[in-house]
Amino acid sequence: MNIGQIIREAGLKATPQRKIVYELMAKLGHSSTDEIIAGVQQKNPEVTVSTIYRILDSFCKAGLLSKMNHPSGKCYYDVTISEHHHIFKGDEIIDYIDSELTALIKHYLREKSFRHSDSIENISVHIKVNT
Repeated sequence: MNIGQIIREAGLKATPQRKIVYELMAKLGHSSTDEIIAGVQQKNPEVTVSTIYRILDSFCKAGLLSKMNHPSGKCYYDVTISEHHHIFKGDEIIDYIDSELTALIKHYLREKSFRHSDSIENISVHIKVNT
C-alpha cells in the first residue's frame, strides 16, 4: 500500500505535505517534533512549522500516529499504532510488543476492581533501562 493510500484510508486528503511527513515517520519509527520539522524542511523548506504541527495533530486524531513522552520530557511521535510498549535506553526508543504483558495488566486491573477496567482502550508500559 502506498503512502497516499494509507493517508486517504485514514480519512484525510493525501496532500504533498502530509505525504512527506508520513514518509519520514515511516522511515524513522519514533521521532521528536524537532527531528520531524528538520526532516520535512530538508525535503521541502516551504512547509511551515505550523503546517507540520497541524499535520501531526491530524495524523494522531486519524490514528496514523500516536504521541508519547520520553522520560527526558520530550514529546515523541510513533508510527506504530498497534498496542505495544516502549523501552527507553538513553535517546533510543525500542518498541516492545508483548500481548501476554498487556493481558496480565488488564487481568490485574480487573482483579483489583479498577473502575474502568472494562473500558481500557490501550495499555502502554514505558520501561527505562540504564545505558
